Amino acid sequence: MVEPLNGIAVRVAVVFGLIRQKETTMSKRHEAKYKIDRRMGENIWGRPKSPVNKREYGPGQHGQRRKGKMSDFGTQLRAKQKLKGYYGSISEKQFRRYYAEAIRMRGDAGENLIGLLERRLDAVVYRAKFVPTVFAARQFVSHGHVKVNGQRVNIASYSVKPGDVIELRDAAKNMILVQEAVGLAERDVPDYVEVDHSKFTAKLARVPGLTDVPYAVQMEPNLVIEFYSR
Repeated sequence: MVEPLNGIAVRVAVVFGLIRQKETTMSKRHEAKYKIDRRMGENIWGRPKSPVNKREYGPGQHGQRRKGKMSDFGTQLRAKQKLKGYYGSISEKQFRRYYAEAIRMRGDAGENLIGLLERRLDAVVYRAKFVPTVFAARQFVSHGHVKVNGQRVNIASYSVKPGDVIELRDAAKNMILVQEAVGLAERDVPDYVEVDHSKFTAKLARVPGLTDVPYAVQMEPNLVIEFYSR
């Protein structure tokens, strides 16, 4: 016979259960994607259902406070947070590595930064319209649904080279997520990504520059470079 739990044990079990449930159903990044738009005050992905379309003020109890003139540091920080958030809230450590690589390369560091971000495997999968969001793209890749040049790759930050062939694995081609994403009319495939939706293959034709990338809002990678160069 199983002994009944006392009151304290019941409360502990309930709280522990709620914590475990939250951990398994909601991650920090999963929550963040609903707040990034409002924090920036812009619909950075151009989504019809973006919360900023209804509430232009930021999240939280202080979100409606009047905003004063932003300092140079604040402007640079905002540009960095917006660009970093756009690509699925890349970690600060990883984003700084992109900056370090961008300034080592020849040419304009801001343009280099954009090229490095657009070469991420999850970014190419998103641009090819195999998934609806950049967050879904990261999860999609990490679950092993993508092959690069015939080899399975599950690293979202994998750097795609021009000419590399990205292909969905057979099991992923019939996923509802993929089928719905292909039919999305809210965004088009940019010209630097060649896609065959009948075969679910894509190829990075060239590394894009800032003006090539179909951002829904203005991105300022030059301010990001200035932020890290302080």
